[in-house]
Parts: sequence; C-alpha cells; structure tokens
Amino acid sequence: MLPENITAVVSRNERWRGEAASEPYEAGWAREAIFFVRALKQPVGPTATAWVEVSPDGMHWLREGTEFPMPKERDAVAMARLAHFGNWLRVAARFDSGAECTVLVTLHLKA
Repeated sequence: MLPENITAVVSRNERWRGEAASEPYEAGWAREAIFFVRALKQPVGPTATAWVEVSPDGMHWLREGTEFPMPKERDAVAMARLAHFGNWLRVAARFDSGAECTVLVTLHLKA
C-alpha cells in the first residue's frame, strides 16, 4: 500500500499585513503536516511572527503552539512541522503597522 499524501495551496499571491491568515484546510486524516510560507516579493518592515492554528470546525481558531518567523527576503521560505493536530489547520500572522509580505502558503499532508 502506498502512503497517501497531498499538497494544498492555501494562500497564493496574497499581500499579508495587519492580522492575516491562510485559508483553512481539513486535515484530520493526516498524521503529519508541514506548512511552507514563501515570500513572493521583498517583505516590507519588521519581520512578523507566524503561528499555526487549529480548529474543531473551521470557524473558531486556537493557537496550536508552533511559532516561526516569516521569510525575511524575496523567495525565502519559512516552515512549521506538526505531528499532533485536530481536524482543521491554518497559518496566521500579525504584522506591525506598515509591514507586509506577499506570500505563497502550501500545506503538505501525509497519512
């Protein structure tokens, strides 16, 4: 039996600023998850911190506990690896006033 895996694009060419988050993705079937966040343009302002959020229903969100710095330059990639999570996942970030980053966020899941 071959392992089941999938890659989902959950944010594409979105300019994140202020409070931002990727689209949620239902991932309860997976055992492992990795988020990759790539800066498509040179980020502006101080580097933001991103974090992983989990949800029981895709509408009400809690911080999972994993945090990571957003990419600091164009084409740089940041990542977060998860092994224990619920059904819904997303990445969120908060940017200082005037700061922003245009992102491509992918979620890689493996059963």
